[in-house]
Amino acid sequence: MLYNYLKALHLIFVITWFAGLFYVVRLFVYQIEAAQKPSPEKEIIGTQLKLMTKRLWYIITWPSMILAVGFGIWLLSIRAVLITDVWMQVKLGFVLFLIIYHFICHRYFKQLQNDLVKHSSNFMRIFNEGATVVLFAVVFLVNFRYSIDWVYGTVGLILFSILIMMGYKIYKYIREKNGE
Repeated sequence: MLYNYLKALHLIFVITWFAGLFYVVRLFVYQIEAAQKPSPEKEIIGTQLKLMTKRLWYIITWPSMILAVGFGIWLLSIRAVLITDVWMQVKLGFVLFLIIYHFICHRYFKQLQNDLVKHSSNFMRIFNEGATVVLFAVVFLVNFRYSIDWVYGTVGLILFSILIMMGYKIYKYIREKNGE
């Protein structure tokens, strides 16, 4: 019974972690675009976005990551035999990638809090899809852990990534066409 409670808590904090990662990078896009506006609009919008980002990052995203990873480790300690399954090793690889992604987001967060704009809003829009690819991969991996063919899984992940990039290109074209 404890395992099921831990699993539920793990999933809740994974979901809130992803929500935080998705939204914080979207706020980065808005911060970068606000930095290009004339004064006083630049300062007014920039200040509000910094506050929103700071609250999201420290109140939701960081605690969610810590709790998701903590409950995940606890779950693995209860069922340590899972670590020998290839699907779990691959999943942990994606989790490691997501943790690295989180720390890169933290670096971008710090830069933008200090008014250092080192990337374009278009870069951030593409960067935002990193978490999407990990989410897609992990959900399919866990749900089809014993039946998925690794070749099809890899091809599916590549095709999904291509679809995301195509969607981004179409979105960028529409924005440019509408003068945004």
